[in-house]
Amino acid sequence: MLQDTQTIRYYQQLTDALVYMWNRGYRYDDLRMYIDGYLSALKHSNALEVYLVHRLEEEATRYLRDPSNFELMPLPETKTDFY
Repeated sequence: MLQDTQTIRYYQQLTDALVYMWNRGYRYDDLRMYIDGYLSALKHSNALEVYLVHRLEEEATRYLRDPSNFELMPLPETKTDFY
């Protein structure tokens, strides 16, 4: 579980980007490469401590493997008027 506020912000940005890319037609291999590049940029910029980047990677991978995060949300059914 992430507890550092900056790491949580990066996690939220990363997962939002993953869902956006999924909806645009990218698939798991592309998303995995995006995660790798994102984490590599964080490491090289020294924006986070290395152990926080590893925790972020674990959480992002867990998020990516959960299929419920990428399901299409069904639209609510309209009520039919019987009167």
